[in-house]
Formats: sequence, C-alpha cells, structure tokens
Amino acid sequence: MIERKIIHIDLDAFYCAVEEIFNPDLRGKPFAVGGRPDSRGVVSSCSYAARIKGVRSALPMSRAVILCPELIILPGRHKEYSQRSKQVMAILRKFTSKIEQISIDEAFLDVSENQQNITILAKSIQESIKENCGLPCSLGIASNKLVAKIATDVGKGSVKTNTYPNAILIIPSGEESEFLAPLPLETLWGVGPKTAENLRKLGIRNIGELAKWSIQDLVKRFGKTGYDLHSRANGVDNRPIETYREPKSYSQEITFSKDIRDEKRLKEQIKKQSNQIATNLTKKNLLCSTVKIKLRWPDFSTISRQVTLPQPTNNSKIIFENANALFQRNWDYKTPVRLIGIGVSGLTPPSKQLSLWDKVDYAKLAQLESIIHQLKSKYGENSIQKGVKDSSPDTQNQK
Repeated sequence: MIERKIIHIDLDAFYCAVEEIFNPDLRGKPFAVGGRPDSRGVVSSCSYAARIKGVRSALPMSRAVILCPELIILPGRHKEYSQRSKQVMAILRKFTSKIEQISIDEAFLDVSENQQNITILAKSIQESIKENCGLPCSLGIASNKLVAKIATDVGKGSVKTNTYPNAILIIPSGEESEFLAPLPLETLWGVGPKTAENLRKLGIRNIGELAKWSIQDLVKRFGKTGYDLHSRANGVDNRPIETYREPKSYSQEITFSKDIRDEKRLKEQIKKQSNQIATNLTKKNLLCSTVKIKLRWPDFSTISRQVTLPQPTNNSKIIFENANALFQRNWDYKTPVRLIGIGVSGLTPPSKQLSLWDKVDYAKLAQLESIIHQLKSKYGENSIQKGVKDSSPDTQNQK
C-alpha cells in the first residue's frame, strides 16, 4: 500500500510579497494592504515587519496605525494577485495533478505516488515558486490534510523574523498524535472560543489531553462533534484531495465608509449586488433556490434573513426583487446601515423541465440572463440595463 503524503502550501504574506515585486523598497518595512483607516478599512495582509508591531489580518486599519504609526498602507492590486496565484497553481501542477486549491494563496497537494525524497521534493517546490514567480512560501507535510495544514502554521510560527519564514515542517507518518499533543485546543479545525472554553471546563487544556479523553463522554456532551474532535485530536483525517469543488453559495457585501440611511442608495446597492451575483451564476451555469440578505447596524449588531424561491433562478430581477423585499421587511427606514450584503445558495444546474403550474417561464428568463451577460462581456457592464420596478411601500409618511 502506498504511504499517503500530503503537502499543504501557503504563500507567505502573499499580497505583500507581490507588492514587493513591484516596489522592492518596501522590503523590511512595516506595510499593509487594505482600506484606509479613515474609511473603516481593514488589513487584508501585512508584512512581517508590521506583524512584529502587533498588526494582523482582519484588524481595523484605524487600530493598525495606532499600533504601528509608521505603517505604510497600500490599496492592493487584486487582479495582479489573482494572476500570480494562477501562475503558482500552474507550477504546482508540474509536480502533481492532485491539487486542491482552498484559497488564493493556499493549496493541498497529494504527492503519494512521487518516489522522490519528501524533503528534497518540498524544497524543489519552494525553490520553483521563488525562481519563477518571485514569491516565498511555507510547506507542511504529513499523512493527511489536517496535520499538514497545522504543520504549516506551526512551522511558520516557529520562525521568528521580520521577513518571510519560508518554513518547511515534515510530520512523519505515525507521529501525528505526538506532534499535535502539546498544541492549543484552538489549533484544531472546529474548535472555536466557545468549544475551547467548554473543553477547558472539563479540564482539557491541550490537544493531547483531548485525544486521551473518553470518546463516549465527548459524544455524550457534544454529539457528532465530539466524535470528530476526538478523531482530529488523534491526527485522523481521511478526506481525499478534492480537485474540484462545487460552489455552495455566492455572496456580495459592502461596508460603507459612512453609515447610509438613504433608501435610494441602499436599493441601488442591492440591485448592484444582485446583478453581480446573477452574472456569477450565469458564468457557472447555475441557478439558486435561496436568496439571503445581511444587514449590520451602527452598533455592529447584525441580522441575516432569507427566502426560498418557488423555482431556482439566475435572473437578476428575481434575485433583486426578493432581496429588496427582505430588506424592506427588516429595515425601519430610520436606522442607518453600516453593512449590506446579498447572497444566494441552494445552487443547482438548470433543468429544462417546467412545472405545469409555473406562472413564470424560468427557462426563458435564464436564457435572457445569458444573452444579457454576453452583451455585457462584449460591450461593457453598463452597456445594457434592466429597469427595476419600485416594490417598496409608500414611505412618505414613514420617514
């Protein structure tokens, strides 16, 4: 039986590494890619020199500049990041066809059939990406995805430097439990702050203690999650590399630079997001059966609401009308909106069969959506616009 060998690869501070290719003077300096501190921006990525000062991804940029006053802020080149990511994935395919890309800067590789020494293979991958793309990366190698991913994180964390770690950490088969044992509970997938707190109340302080805990007791307390926690704590993960994964949902959201109370502007944003989602569905030849809306108020409280459609669709008008109806039902026309997002789920390929009782010919609407998408692709996003019927109630007396 072939011994399973899984590599997890993570491009170190990917956005920042790309920025340094364009501007080498940034090397060694604290800088971040993200939004402006005066417009509620957040840190998308930051250099290791900035991380030493306490800056991290997802941190509000206003907080980042307090921690690091000399922080250089860059808006980002997202098209360039996407292109560089594709170049890296192309290089990885030279080593194996079994690749599972999990984000723009991360992937799993199954190299079980490669007979080359695993250390030499890992260094070859790292050097090839550096030579061909100019990008640093870290690798974790183990017998499964769970331990390989954690190995990458531990490897990167063990390198104390103000530049890229370029770490490689290999966990030999059979040593998974020993490697995981001293690590914090939160290191495991599925263990968030609440679960970790509940485990600590039982006297479980690290992964090793969780691995030794009675599986019957964990199942009794946490159900199936307890079984999964016990398996992961023992380094068990039999999931295969998924070279293709069907999308489960699409969403678009925006945090406004200033809270918005203007109904027209909010409705325009819902329409824009609905159009973007419909375009994505059409590109992937998918229909959605559920439309969702997400609203965040100035005090950061957030609500999510959804509706199930009578028939799956990729029509922007239908998505907009349902999203707008959810918005109208859950907004008091007074409270400013901090964030608004539209999402769809229940994705399926289109079916040609229609119900005898359908009042709307969804097949024709899908065909129309495809034609509109083709026109926009050829002549520009604003080359054709569909009218929107105002479905809001009379708000003159409510405002």
